Amino acid sequence: MLVCGKNVLKATPTKKIHKVYLKEGFKDFDILNYLQKNKIKYELVPEFRLNKMVLSPHQGIVIDIDDYDYYKLSDLYNESFIVCLDHLEDPHNLGAIIRTCECAGIKGIIIPKLRSVRVNETVMKTSAGALENVKIALVSNLNDALNKLKKEGFFIYTAHMEGKDYRHVEYAFKRVLVIGSEGKGVGELIKKNSDEIIKIPMYGKTNSLNASVSAAILIYGMLED
Repeated sequence: MLVCGKNVLKATPTKKIHKVYLKEGFKDFDILNYLQKNKIKYELVPEFRLNKMVLSPHQGIVIDIDDYDYYKLSDLYNESFIVCLDHLEDPHNLGAIIRTCECAGIKGIIIPKLRSVRVNETVMKTSAGALENVKIALVSNLNDALNKLKKEGFFIYTAHMEGKDYRHVEYAFKRVLVIGSEGKGVGELIKKNSDEIIKIPMYGKTNSLNASVSAAILIYGMLED
């Protein structure tokens, strides 16, 4: 997988880096020393080659790394707080949620295999290195995954505008927060299978928040309980 940016380079374990491509005339000696110190292969190339490699602003650096190695659902059973993303589509949202989870001490995220954004260069860059400290489990069926988590003692809290004010809910110790997709929200089957539907009160004329903003508010709100 090709990713880019100085922060991504520093946050990626050196054993996962195959090669680094730098813009001709690259003069960040901190980065150059880092590459030499860690014996990371690098090549100076014309900027147009970097532009063809990645879509994001690359800061003159593109890194060829291992593809993300997803976790199994069972790897998350010992966590106390898991975030489940119901067919999220925007990689910026996924990256921002990963970063929020890492900052909040949450180590488990679940995403579905189909009709969902995966870990890519945009997710890596937006998460600003947080991805290395979070386990992302890829599952075939979200509802089945939630049922398995219930059997492990987790309570399911799903975000939806018709729910209960999240500030007035008493949360279980083992909890899962489900966040819906940007366009369709949460699926009906998942809502029916939830232990509690929660919402963020809206006081303005806009009736919804960005998925990553909603996730951040609810994550920290649930942590305070």
